[in-house]
Amino acid sequence: MIRTIINIDEEKCNGCGLCAEACHEGAIEIIDGKAKLVREHFCDGLGDCLPNCPTGAITFEEREAPAYDEAAVMESRKKKEQAPVNARQTSRLGQWPCQIKLLPVKAPFFDDARLLIAADCTAYAYANMHEDFMKGKITIIGCPKLDEGDYTEKLTAVLTNNDIKSVTIARMEVPCCGGLQRAAENALRNSGKFIPWQVVIVSRDGRILD
Repeated sequence: MIRTIINIDEEKCNGCGLCAEACHEGAIEIIDGKAKLVREHFCDGLGDCLPNCPTGAITFEEREAPAYDEAAVMESRKKKEQAPVNARQTSRLGQWPCQIKLLPVKAPFFDDARLLIAADCTAYAYANMHEDFMKGKITIIGCPKLDEGDYTEKLTAVLTNNDIKSVTIARMEVPCCGGLQRAAENALRNSGKFIPWQVVIVSRDGRILD
């Protein structure tokens, strides 16, 4: 059938995730750093997501699409609500993308943010990473051993172009994580701003080292 449905321009999309949060039907997901309409029959065409898009990447269009399936939307919500508590622990990831290499250097989610710069492995080594460190922060992650290049330039741009309230650097005790800490410290210096910061070191057996 022909009906009104949203269209997402991936060239304009910065992957901030605000549209996915605004979509009460669950029609939008962030995939590979871009918003995508993954369930056309979940999109009611009312556009709750439109005013939340900071880049104007979302518009209406008239095209062939499956009918809005309210029953399927309600069933999906019901399943989420009935999921076992241990299967739906609250994620504290406040934005998408989170990989340093994929991040925009300026985005609404950085405004007045407390920034967590974390090594990839910390979330696996430290079991309570979400509640103890990610909660209330914008989390960005990377691994200097696996990613090509240095993070200093990108992190400097993020700190320079946004109002960051504080920075927490979470790294593993292993030597390769020193590259992430050095990049963050260099970025703090290069930004020319006074931003409170701290370093948290996680041991290989999941303890926080003093």
